[in-house]
Amino acid sequence: MSDPGMVELVTHGRIDVEGRLVDASNATLFGTITLDEVTAHCVYKPVRGERPLWDFPDGTLAGREVATYLLSSATGADLVPPTVLRSGPFGEGMVQLWIDAAPEGESVELVDIMRPDEVPDGWRVVLHAHDRHGEPAVLAHADHAGVRQLAVFDAVANNADRKGGHVLTDQSGHVYGVDHGICLHSEPKLRTVLWGWSGEPLPEDAVEMLRKLRSELDGQLSEQLAEHLTAAEVHAITERTDALLANQVFPSPGEQWRAIPWPPF
Repeated sequence: MSDPGMVELVTHGRIDVEGRLVDASNATLFGTITLDEVTAHCVYKPVRGERPLWDFPDGTLAGREVATYLLSSATGADLVPPTVLRSGPFGEGMVQLWIDAAPEGESVELVDIMRPDEVPDGWRVVLHAHDRHGEPAVLAHADHAGVRQLAVFDAVANNADRKGGHVLTDQSGHVYGVDHGICLHSEPKLRTVLWGWSGEPLPEDAVEMLRKLRSELDGQLSEQLAEHLTAAEVHAITERTDALLANQVFPSPGEQWRAIPWPPF
């Protein structure tokens, strides 16, 4: 995914729309993208298909997806697939390389809802609840290095909608996060299913990731982010990064807003 050729593909390739992901709240189109006989699958979200939100400015969700990709690239962890803002069959929109998951039977579930006695060893329980039949259930996620990095990255990106279905693994086992349209607000809005490490020390790889990002924010990265975000939002990214580096612990849910997205998948 870090191959420059993949960025070139999503930037300049020909998009052929094949269908729509009907479960998405905004217009989310699936298709192929082709450049110089190289073809891959992609997701295309035209700006004209964005639903208005009360707390995010209209028409900014595609740009936020691109800005989140730029943040991911700056960390060196490649947590977000190549994503660009460009014209497409239905106007300007976000185009992102599709993640091909491992074949059925080989894929790894990293977030799930299950009975309390079904939680695998080492998994982190986030929420205790009851299902529609009144039976006890828990929301839990794997204690996985890639998921830990993603949880830290979401704190920087101020992800307001990290659902379980947005945490993916490719065929090599690498962890990716997708669907970042409501991220990077200047006000605290972190809503995620990845609270399992709240208050625990950050691992060294996460600290190094944050240090690299902080260095990039002092360079051209802030100017690149400013093409998609307000000055206050770019400044808030730096403040969140500084706070995580100063405390070096996983964040805990805030009391001023709902901490888990609903539905969680």
